[in-house]
Amino acid sequence: MTFTITQALLVGLWALFCFAGQIWGNYTNRALFISFGVGLILGDLKTAVIFGATAELAFMGFGVGPGGSTPPNPLGPGIVGTIMAISIKGLTPNAALTLSYPFAIIVPFVITFIFTINSGSMEMAKKAILAGKYRKYQWMSNFTLYGFMIFAFIFGFAATLSTSALRIFVNAIPTWLMNGLSVAGGLLPAVGFALILSTMIKKEYIPAIILGYVCVAYLKMPVIGLAFVGAVLAFNNYFNGKKAVDNAESNPVEDGGFEDGI
Repeated sequence: MTFTITQALLVGLWALFCFAGQIWGNYTNRALFISFGVGLILGDLKTAVIFGATAELAFMGFGVGPGGSTPPNPLGPGIVGTIMAISIKGLTPNAALTLSYPFAIIVPFVITFIFTINSGSMEMAKKAILAGKYRKYQWMSNFTLYGFMIFAFIFGFAATLSTSALRIFVNAIPTWLMNGLSVAGGLLPAVGFALILSTMIKKEYIPAIILGYVCVAYLKMPVIGLAFVGAVLAFNNYFNGKKAVDNAESNPVEDGGFEDGI
């Protein structure tokens, strides 16, 4: 399967719009959202959404940057991985995620480079507005955004036109290695959830985690059913917490008492 120049241009524009979310502060730069648009443009929405959901599970955790580090970026798999999953017959979403994951590592380096070359743009924008040059101020204050947009457009356009090269590369991979890549891709969502737990876990949540594991591993509960179980636990915690607050407000502790020896 090969794609036209028009499709490549549309994918580039879609990547431009999604990647701009890095500056706009919205959630357009998410794997599932990116894959959805690519699937619409390339004519295979089902495969794109399946791949996007697989990638989104992994990047739920990889969106957390431990120690202030720059986490892998979903633009790479969202564009390249979706194109691979759609254009290469027999390629599983897990394998496509693994093969496209190096691009998730490369994109943060490009982000850092764009920020570096535009490090002086704010000072130039300040000088422009003090001098009354408002058009120049507008350009300089948005220079980083323009850099993101240009990179994302080129990335999406080039990835779409390089489908033949991607197919040759994937077909050259031995079957045993491809099976290993599929297994590794299946583990990435688990790693993503582990990263979330590493930052959010509290001892109060451990029973809920154990219950979720039992529901999936032993009761074979589908994801929708597990979501309902989580909703029940969330509502239970909410109402119990609200009840405790109401009791505390109706029975305030009198001042002047001693507490902890003070």
